[in-house]
Amino acid sequence: MDKNAVPRPPMGWNSYDYYDTGVTEDRVLANAAVEAEKLLRHGWEYAVVDIQWYARNPGARRAEYQYLPFGELSLDGFSRLIPDPERFPRSAGGAGFGPLAERVHALGLKFGIHIMRGIPRAAAHARMPVFGAGVTADEIADPMSVCRWNPDMYGVRDCPAGQAYYDSIISLYASWGVDFIKCDDICNTDNQTPGSPRGFEGAHEILMLRRAIEKCGRPMALSLSPGPALREKADFYGENANMWRITDDMWDRWDHLRNMFDRCHVWRGVGRAGAYPDCDMLPLGVIGGGFGDERRTRLTRDEQRSMMTLWCVFGSPLMLGAELTRLDAWTLSLLTNDKVLTLLDPSVDREEREYTDTRAVWTAVTPAGRRYTAVFNLSGEPMAAGVELDGAIDAWTGEPPVDIIPPHGCLLLEK
Repeated sequence: MDKNAVPRPPMGWNSYDYYDTGVTEDRVLANAAVEAEKLLRHGWEYAVVDIQWYARNPGARRAEYQYLPFGELSLDGFSRLIPDPERFPRSAGGAGFGPLAERVHALGLKFGIHIMRGIPRAAAHARMPVFGAGVTADEIADPMSVCRWNPDMYGVRDCPAGQAYYDSIISLYASWGVDFIKCDDICNTDNQTPGSPRGFEGAHEILMLRRAIEKCGRPMALSLSPGPALREKADFYGENANMWRITDDMWDRWDHLRNMFDRCHVWRGVGRAGAYPDCDMLPLGVIGGGFGDERRTRLTRDEQRSMMTLWCVFGSPLMLGAELTRLDAWTLSLLTNDKVLTLLDPSVDREEREYTDTRAVWTAVTPAGRRYTAVFNLSGEPMAAGVELDGAIDAWTGEPPVDIIPPHGCLLLEK
């Protein structure tokens, strides 16, 4: 995999946190337009269509199921999922995501999609052919390798025909103009299949994806989900993907954010150019619409600032799930502070200096020699910064720093 194609942690918008399984072509374009207008110049460049873009009427029984069991899926003649033409009308007639990707590219953005590990169960049951393999889907599907939370796929066997299947889907995505692939149920499969290493059943499919991307002739970033990733497999992730989730789904709750300090402590020092441990999406702004719980993030403003600071000083990718057409001034200010975003540069020398139950301190030195100190108050009470403030400015406000850090807040000093 060409790591040079992803020289810094990917930044972009992803449809999941607001739309769940129900995003449409028009809503993707509306959000991409806002991203291009307000965020692109600050480094936000990907627009990603998340899970079940191939599902017909995926929200038909949303009160009972997030992912409808035995729901109807859109497939081509070679066992490959294609966009639901009702939600993505420009995909009709075999065009796939090509027309949508073209419009996203015209805005100056890059286009991404979510996929599930494996081959559609519907294709295996119908014994559909696999492009270029001389076999049918049932011959490469592993019916014992299944996702525990999504019913759409079987795992793919580790064999040449299995590789041919992955080659065929990646070739199709390349023809559509896809720049980013988020593959799910693969970073940590959490599957109890007898004889398989817990949490790492999809390792051979990660390799197949990487090989297929290398063959397809188009640079693509590869993101692995969900977490928590296995720390002992850090080298494997780094060699075969561009980013991998170090946590399960991150939502707008303090306990979720507090847990990320533990995760970053475990994964400190691992990231490098082209290979990034991923703290998951940023639950900022207006989220939850597709889940029937539309809301502005429940994180306090201090917690939101702490989250952005931790993601940046750690060097995580930044993926935003908000409904961007309702982006407010406060959230925009969090996403466009270029001093803070500078910390994402992989050449930054970053280090966790202190970590206790109530306090975390990280430092970062940029290639230009600018020095940053991030002090996080993990407690529920105000806390003195406990670091030298003379000669520093608050990187978030541009003002002289205040010594007292509010509960769950942070201070980011620049010298």
